[in-house]
Amino acid sequence: SKREIKMRKLDSTKVRPLKSEQLLRIEDHDFALRPGFGGSPIPVGIDVQVESIDSISEVDMDFTMTLYLRHYWKDERLSFRSNKNKSMTFDGRLIKKIWVPDVFFVHSKRSFIHDTTVENVMLRVYPDGNVLFSLRITVSAMCFMDFSRFPLDTQNCSLELESYAYNEDDLMLYWKHGNKSLSTDEHISLSQFFIEEFSASSGLAFYSSTGWYNRLFINFALRRHIFFFVLQSYFPAMLMVMLSWVSFWIDRRAVPARVSLGITTVLTMSTIMTGVSASMPQVSYIKAVDVYLWISFLFVFLSVIEYAAVNYLTTIEERKQLKKRGKASGMYSIDAVQAMAFDGCFHDTDVDMDLPAFSDRCEENESQPPSASISNVDTTRIKRKRSLKGNVGRIILQNNHVIDTYSRIIFPSVYIVFNFFYWGLYI
Repeated sequence: SKREIKMRKLDSTKVRPLKSEQLLRIEDHDFALRPGFGGSPIPVGIDVQVESIDSISEVDMDFTMTLYLRHYWKDERLSFRSNKNKSMTFDGRLIKKIWVPDVFFVHSKRSFIHDTTVENVMLRVYPDGNVLFSLRITVSAMCFMDFSRFPLDTQNCSLELESYAYNEDDLMLYWKHGNKSLSTDEHISLSQFFIEEFSASSGLAFYSSTGWYNRLFINFALRRHIFFFVLQSYFPAMLMVMLSWVSFWIDRRAVPARVSLGITTVLTMSTIMTGVSASMPQVSYIKAVDVYLWISFLFVFLSVIEYAAVNYLTTIEERKQLKKRGKASGMYSIDAVQAMAFDGCFHDTDVDMDLPAFSDRCEENESQPPSASISNVDTTRIKRKRSLKGNVGRIILQNNHVIDTYSRIIFPSVYIVFNFFYWGLYI
């Protein structure tokens, strides 16, 4: 009756199959089973087009890649008649109703299929039953990195594909076009790495509970750009080491200048080392950058220790000289630098002055009239200028310890040799 026909149309539990599903005869087959179940394993070809490598994380030891993953297989249950031998293309709605390979990414941390504006899935069926199944996926996977040569390192990473449920007795994964199955975008680039090569390989994986599985590998090598680390780590470390050598050219009695310079360079080197370590994983072995920074830190530290030795030996020498110059009256002669400590003025080293005589001279200057003192001061300044012009080099050499003299040669020479061996070993 008309009423029964109307009720059937309103029954939402009964959905009529689409015209395409009727053509593929989906309702006539059980797609819960793989094609050719009970026979030889079904071959599933794979090809990959890498769209981009989004990021490389040294701290997490992983990489993120966006790619087009395509599967090829034959399912005679999906064959259909076509006069023009044309294929039919479907979106993701048909995927849930037929059998598709269950390929997953080994060692992946996160992955998703893009769904803007709709789910990026494509299914193409040919009249003879051949199927093309394509996905656009972003996956983050582990990359076991070795940082022993960081930042002069080259990392080898791989993305591995494998069937989750079907072992080699049921499904055989292989690269569809051999080495040409892996293609990359020409514009792929990374800020810290240069991509040296992409290659495809295959192998087997064994699980004790389920058996052997076919596994495909997407291999790529990443060589790190060193220029960033030269600017941020190596070059500042070199400057700090060379800055610490300035201490060897400063008067050994200028304690505040030499101590403050040494402490500043030590603290700066500590800051550089802390900044490098903060951006790296806490590995248990020594990295190449650690070797360079620690050796540079050692040079800076030794420059501070060098001045401690110079200051200590200078004090001992001065005490011995004062004892040797002791007179019967108990008065000691002082040299030009010591005299400068008393009156705040520079005196020629060729002139020996007695402390009492020096104090008497100061008293005489106080008792003299202003005009006479001014003329004496002018005369003294002229003599000082003349003596300084001819004796600056001699004064500098006499006011430095022999350790400083040797340090000016030994420290730069050893540091240059260290740099020569370091860059020759790691580059």
